[in-house]
Amino acid sequence: MTPGQERAFREYWPRYGVDFDPAQPLDFHALFGNDNPVWVEIGFGDGESLAAMAKTFPGRNYLGIEVHTPGVGHLLLRLAEENIGNVRLMSADAMEILQQIIPAGSLSGVQLFFPDPWHKKKHHKRRIVQPRFVELMATLLKPGGLFHAATDWEDYAEHMLQHFSARDDLFENLSDSNDYVPQPQSRPTTKFERRGQRLGHGVRDLMFKRTPAPFSSD
Repeated sequence: MTPGQERAFREYWPRYGVDFDPAQPLDFHALFGNDNPVWVEIGFGDGESLAAMAKTFPGRNYLGIEVHTPGVGHLLLRLAEENIGNVRLMSADAMEILQQIIPAGSLSGVQLFFPDPWHKKKHHKRRIVQPRFVELMATLLKPGGLFHAATDWEDYAEHMLQHFSARDDLFENLSDSNDYVPQPQSRPTTKFERRGQRLGHGVRDLMFKRTPAPFSSD
């Protein structure tokens, strides 16, 4: 981390940061001080797009998850500089957070923008989107809640589309063509997206809505 990012942790983590305690489920009302809809972003990178969305949608609460501490420090500085109050941050393993401390049916949206594609076939099992991840999203999202993903790897886009489409009892694809949606105005263009575009990668957005169908892990 840069000296500025280290300072951000010291000064601003008490305001914006949430320490991971597997024995303590999150209380979003206590965390944000209101009952506004809660959106989670998994892997927010440097946090620029998350900060922009939080400013655009002040009626939403955002919980950002990122293990890369320089990115967390960068976003802490941005939140403090612009006095953005509807964001809280966690720096721990996303799957542990999602599985252990987020209450079922508590989320209005989950965002997964430009995750690690693990592009080699032998590494596909490491991709975060797997059948158990789809079921976890069905557990955490409210009926009508949205899962929004974006990637500049065509193979990973197809991978995510396949896994979510396989659970059409739980998720409705919001694409008119039953595959990808145009980039919504609500999603700012990210640094990773611009890098992918420079490399000639096409960007694909996927958006699925949680159906009212009940889900049981049994």
